[in-house]
Amino acid sequence: MKLRILPVAITAVLSAALLFGGWYAYGHYGVEKPLEKVASSLPGVVSAETSNSVNKVVLKLELSSDADLADIYHKVETEGSGSIGGKKLELVVSEPENEQLEKAWRSALFGVAESMEHREYSGVQDAMDSLAKKVPGLTAVTEMDDTNVYVSLKLGDAAKYVILPRQAQEMGVWPNA
Repeated sequence: MKLRILPVAITAVLSAALLFGGWYAYGHYGVEKPLEKVASSLPGVVSAETSNSVNKVVLKLELSSDADLADIYHKVETEGSGSIGGKKLELVVSEPENEQLEKAWRSALFGVAESMEHREYSGVQDAMDSLAKKVPGLTAVTEMDDTNVYVSLKLGDAAKYVILPRQAQEMGVWPNA
């Protein structure tokens, strides 16, 4: 039996194109677009962009200064559960930098990190309350659920949102701090 190279090569290329094209189309239209639609419809969300990988879905959000971070996370997780499936949801919040907010956050970071390390989550709220007393006009809101601690800092029209995972990471700092 003699195999012809050209028909075998064409069949292999077409099969690979169909397989990977279908995989890409499912990821884009079956996971990313529905999740972006859910996130964009929530109050406080200015824009949403999704990237999908094998074991997690990363949702990059731009939030307005009056957004409720914990509520957005929960609604995306529940309403988008069909798209997310068994993958891990990771929210990355991007906001314009405000030097005064960044400085205030850095001054409280030691107490926050220590509280997170010792799993004494009320220390995060205490650190944010003392920060709000130190910085005039700063509003600090701290919320917690079974997976994350959510910190929202607001100063005038500027806002900073931080999601601190309750499950400690092995090495490094919080990726979104």
